[in-house]
Amino acid sequence: MKFIDPVCGMEVEPSTAAGFSEYKGEKYYFCAPGCKKRFDGEPERFLSSAHFEPMPAMESQMKAASGGQKMTGAGSKLDIPIEGMSCASCAVTVEKALKGVHGVKLAAVNFANHKATVEFDANEADSGGLVAAVRSAGYDIGGAETRLGIRGMSCAACVSRVEKAIKGLPGVLEANVNLGLEEARVVYVPELVDIDAMRKAVDASGYQAVALEEEQVEDVEKERREAAYKKLKRKFIFALSFSIPILIISLTEMLPFVSSLPQEVRWILLFLLTTPVLAFAGSHFFTGAWKSFRHRAADMNTLIAVGTGSAYLYSTAATFFPFLFPAGLRHVYFDTAAVIIALILMGRVLEARAKGKTSEAIKRLIGLQPKTARVIRKGEESDIPIKDVQVGDVIVVRPGEKIPVDGIVQEGRSTIDESMITGESIPVEKGQGDEVIGATINKTGSFTFFATRVGKNTMLAQIVKLVQDAQGSKAPIQRLADIIASYFVPIVISIAILTFMLWYDFGPLPHLTYALITFVTVLIIACPCALGLATPTSIMVGTGKGAEMGILIKNAEALETAHKLTAIVLDKTGTVSVGEPAVTDIMTFNGISEEKLLQLAATLERGSEHPLGEAIVKSAKEKNIELGSAEDFNAIPGLGVRGRVEGRDVLVGNLRFLQEKGIFTDGQVQTAGELAGLGKTPMYVAVDDKLSGILAVADPIKPDSAEAISRLKKLGLKVFMMTGDHRQTAEAIARQVGVDEVYAEVLPEQKSDYVKKLQQEGYIVGMVGDGINDAPALAQADVGIAIGTGTDIAMESSDITLIQGKLSAVPLAIQLSKATMRNIKQNLIGSFFYNSLGIPIAAGVLYPVFGILLSPIIASAAMAASSVTVVSNALRLRRFKPSEK
Repeated sequence: MKFIDPVCGMEVEPSTAAGFSEYKGEKYYFCAPGCKKRFDGEPERFLSSAHFEPMPAMESQMKAASGGQKMTGAGSKLDIPIEGMSCASCAVTVEKALKGVHGVKLAAVNFANHKATVEFDANEADSGGLVAAVRSAGYDIGGAETRLGIRGMSCAACVSRVEKAIKGLPGVLEANVNLGLEEARVVYVPELVDIDAMRKAVDASGYQAVALEEEQVEDVEKERREAAYKKLKRKFIFALSFSIPILIISLTEMLPFVSSLPQEVRWILLFLLTTPVLAFAGSHFFTGAWKSFRHRAADMNTLIAVGTGSAYLYSTAATFFPFLFPAGLRHVYFDTAAVIIALILMGRVLEARAKGKTSEAIKRLIGLQPKTARVIRKGEESDIPIKDVQVGDVIVVRPGEKIPVDGIVQEGRSTIDESMITGESIPVEKGQGDEVIGATINKTGSFTFFATRVGKNTMLAQIVKLVQDAQGSKAPIQRLADIIASYFVPIVISIAILTFMLWYDFGPLPHLTYALITFVTVLIIACPCALGLATPTSIMVGTGKGAEMGILIKNAEALETAHKLTAIVLDKTGTVSVGEPAVTDIMTFNGISEEKLLQLAATLERGSEHPLGEAIVKSAKEKNIELGSAEDFNAIPGLGVRGRVEGRDVLVGNLRFLQEKGIFTDGQVQTAGELAGLGKTPMYVAVDDKLSGILAVADPIKPDSAEAISRLKKLGLKVFMMTGDHRQTAEAIARQVGVDEVYAEVLPEQKSDYVKKLQQEGYIVGMVGDGINDAPALAQADVGIAIGTGTDIAMESSDITLIQGKLSAVPLAIQLSKATMRNIKQNLIGSFFYNSLGIPIAAGVLYPVFGILLSPIIASAAMAASSVTVVSNALRLRRFKPSEK
């Protein structure tokens, strides 16, 4: 049995609790000792540390309870930032290392955003093992840094105890405590542990921690990207500043004052200028290649290091040991080595700058979250950090302010701009009892509301997490690129060696010169970066664009499958229709007015619990009709209701009810039949035993349903509608919206069977629904699409969620899928074409016929251009606009 920690709200099992306390015969389980100190809602004896009983093995259990990433479940999922990857082969290497960890079920490494998404059994694996696997593969984990003020330390033993407490948390990479400054410097992985968990760990060890730097994960990510970009930029500028004089010295024929220098002097100058370029600007290529070699792997660093290193070593030997080479083979290629490093760094700088834009949608979403909230506690208003808001807090929001968290309006009215969450531009009226969403903007009035979801549970946080998961997932089309990338580098090295041998044996004089040039050129031009970026960059931009439009795509596979759909199955209630019955038509007879008819019927129906009666009452309230009270109310199941209103006998019910009471209706039966033919339910109203009117009640069709279905048909899909309603009603609605085929009177448990049947007939099926009864069908469909205004279970079972709840977003999602897949294919074809054309040309296939031999410098420029082109093409998706055709 699980309990809720009364302070922090964490779910605690007795077996994993740090301790417990008894009060009035009840046991209260705590995740950490520090929690009891803040439990100020109970008597003093409950606060006493003497009544806090530690659980066995408290220290190890507290790690599980207080860690930033909860590890108590059987299955856990982490997003881990990876540092040191330079190409698709690196991503494959890291992926293999993670999959090799016992307990890991799934590992997917995204080269575009440098993150690994890992699903694992928490009983068999932990975050520490995952970090170790990444490092053993020659890469590292991206860590953030923070400082904690430590209070209560008095000696070196205290320092050791605090360090041990912090280092024991999963996700902490380094912790150094300074007794003199009374602070701890902690390097950690934000995705695995947070500052609050560090505070708890320090508190549990008997000391107090105060955050000196409250860093948000998004700020850390931004700083990390900017730091990497600036580092690359510095290295590029350094390499460029040395490469220019290297080129000038190398071009002796064009510059007489250089050619006047002795050759030996020129070569020594070139050596002195080139060595810093390789040692500083290009150092990470060589260290990366060495790490790969140690792990029996090869990546882009290998290609660059072998290529530029060969040119450098050959040139160095020719400079200082010329007697080893015949006179015709004494050449140097310092310019090739230096300029290649400079050009590759230039490509990396441009690529880093472009890649920074692929996640702008996420950054915009995260940036919507306000930093503080105005909370009423103990009768006083105070501004507190957003992270300190608790469920149940009463929060005040004034005009123009952002709503800090999700909640329910307690008092006041206003209009709310929810466009940043739903994509709907028209502000929504909100009053008492209405739900408000965190990060939306209050436009007009002031109001107070109860907080219902805070922190990671808010809709904004869930949207951000959903988009991040989608951006980190892999589309099936990427598997081909991954397979090719895993074999690509070894094949390229083999081709380069074969090229060297052929040119050395059969090429023109000097043999070694031509062999070396072609060897280096093949290695340089065959960069697999473009191949590795082709799919994930498009996925990142596509899912981000979807989030901006109110379309949440859970994974890349759904994004890829959506464009292949051949059939769409629509649930009727809440999807095609509004989902709530409403009065659509009012017909009056025998001189009564519409307002009077509605007032009498609604007054009588106030005592009814029937949904149709509720619709009549709601319609009267919307028209501001004042309702009285009914006497002698009587509800007859299956027929209707009767009673006295304002001294008059009033009856509301179906045709059979009136006929049993002998009320004449022959003249209006045809009218009622016409209403029923339109999917509406006619409710007869009789006053003093005379038919006075008909109220037509129906579940209204959403305004955009017909147009959305028309657009789906234009996209080539066959549209089905599935409902538990009577066939006559279902077919009437189907005619109005243009559905191809209807499945009526379908039981909830039969819905998934109908989807399966269509799949067996060869359709690729998308299912759109909103209710609990739609969940099995959503899961069965090739792509499940949930209406965001529906139930949580429907959204959990779906692949795509439409936040606005509008059917028009379905064709929009399919068009976005088509545009994204088109973009991916362009990238992949371009990458394959580049490599399949570039490698033969670099090997010299054009030389025998045309005398064209590609320079390594040109090859490095082309390689850099290919990566930038792929990322730039992916960024075009940011301008995606749906076609109206």
